[in-house]
Amino acid sequence: MQSATRSVPLPLRILGTGEYRPSRRIESTQFDQRWGKPEGWTRRHVGIDHRCFAGPDETASRMAAAAARDALARAGVAADELDAVVSVAGVMEQAIPCTAVLVHRELGLAGSGIPAFDVNATCLGFLVALDLVAAAMAAGRYRRVLLVAGEIASAGLDGSDEDTAALFGDGGAAVVLEAAAPGDDSALLATHMETFSEGAEFCRVRAGGTRLRVADDPAAFLAASRFEMSGRATYRLAAQKLPGFMRGLFQRAGVSVGDLACMIPHQASVKALDHLQRALRLPSGTLVRILETNGNQMAASIPLALHHAIETGRLRRGDLFAMVGSGAGLSFAGAVLRY
Repeated sequence: MQSATRSVPLPLRILGTGEYRPSRRIESTQFDQRWGKPEGWTRRHVGIDHRCFAGPDETASRMAAAAARDALARAGVAADELDAVVSVAGVMEQAIPCTAVLVHRELGLAGSGIPAFDVNATCLGFLVALDLVAAAMAAGRYRRVLLVAGEIASAGLDGSDEDTAALFGDGGAAVVLEAAAPGDDSALLATHMETFSEGAEFCRVRAGGTRLRVADDPAAFLAASRFEMSGRATYRLAAQKLPGFMRGLFQRAGVSVGDLACMIPHQASVKALDHLQRALRLPSGTLVRILETNGNQMAASIPLALHHAIETGRLRRGDLFAMVGSGAGLSFAGAVLRY
């Protein structure tokens, strides 16, 4: 268990954020019709009105690149002024090369030599990459870095599963980071991560790696390519471990929940968001929610909620805020920043 000692703040400024919404808007009433449910059943069950699914030409790298162009424009930064491109998606577009390379090419950087690599921590990839990049910036290795996530959750959903098929959405997110200049109060105050691998089988896609091989049993490989989740087991373990994790995060940052202008969570499910609200006794309006119109967008979820908070004015320069989430494993990650 990591000790929750006070962290040293790292100078970090969020220059710009961006979003890409896929072309196919999927209403929850479509799932009602598919499953023969009364109208409104799916919306009540998953807490989502609609979500977007990617079309055939909307690949993960293209969606990530579109979000990146949006973020770069808002930041006033050209793609060739970046020091690195990092993809944080939970599921890669293909096994090799990494997704960041494909985004790099989409951004016109093919001959630039700018490094491109992936950081995979399922739904927590953005927070883990944020931590690693901030440390690298503090060490002088990078000045400006682009984090991107293009997620196509719909590719792995079982359309007959009433618990998961309507829960997820696709999309692209991007955030441009820069080492904060002297005198700039923007900073990463603390990060914290905990993993409880007793939950390794609670959320999984068994195929796609090297353990299951399509040549050995094509039918078994196809079946294992679908997302599998034990929702109740995941919720029980997460609810048990969340309070201690949050205490550790706040202790490292030297803040309390009352100091925060807002909290930006992974949009895992309406049940998870409601539990977080109750467990932390968050004031009304503190928790940023986009689940109703986006669904669970995996690793794109947190940066998209961050984008929403900035665009709607809920997060302003100088504000203290936290980003938190859980991911398959089971892992928790969080960060406290001054925007």
